[in-house]
Amino acid sequence: MEFNLIIAGVGGQGGLTLSRIIGNAAMKEGYNVRIGETLGMSQRYGSVLSYLRFGDVYSPLIEEGEADLMLALEPAEALRNARFLSAKSYVLLNAYPIQTATTLVGKERYPSIDEVRAAISRICPIDVRNFQDEADKINSRTLGVLMLGYAYGKGLIPLKKESLKEGIREILKEKLWETNFMALERGIELAKL
Repeated sequence: MEFNLIIAGVGGQGGLTLSRIIGNAAMKEGYNVRIGETLGMSQRYGSVLSYLRFGDVYSPLIEEGEADLMLALEPAEALRNARFLSAKSYVLLNAYPIQTATTLVGKERYPSIDEVRAAISRICPIDVRNFQDEADKINSRTLGVLMLGYAYGKGLIPLKKESLKEGIREILKEKLWETNFMALERGIELAKL
């Protein structure tokens, strides 16, 4: 078994923390885990990309077209990293855009959510929701864990819920556990609606 996950977002969204939570959960289940990261100017909303692989894997890098799942925390980052997708992939897209400095001053045009959805859906199935609005009801910093819960609820993450909770316990401070458990459960609930 081999599972390839791309987490695409911008600095400050918690993508790196999310990759560590999932990686720890996979290790709890005895999988060989490899994580790789590509960082932009992460403290200034630069691109942040995490590669997470588990199973019979030896390298942290995912080849183009080999992602099983992309958790796109930011819409434009899904487009930027579409090269990792193929017909076997699935994308969960947070429909909450974060404008860059170049789009804010008019040097670049930010694509609409409909444009992003159309482009990705030509490659693979895509599920688009404003996960940030849901996360904000709990705590804005739980976006990634809420999306993880949604992916788990849709059967897109081949890990046990208790392992995911254990990953949260190992990576986050104890004072953040309950909030993130709530986000995980809310994501699972949303997947069933």
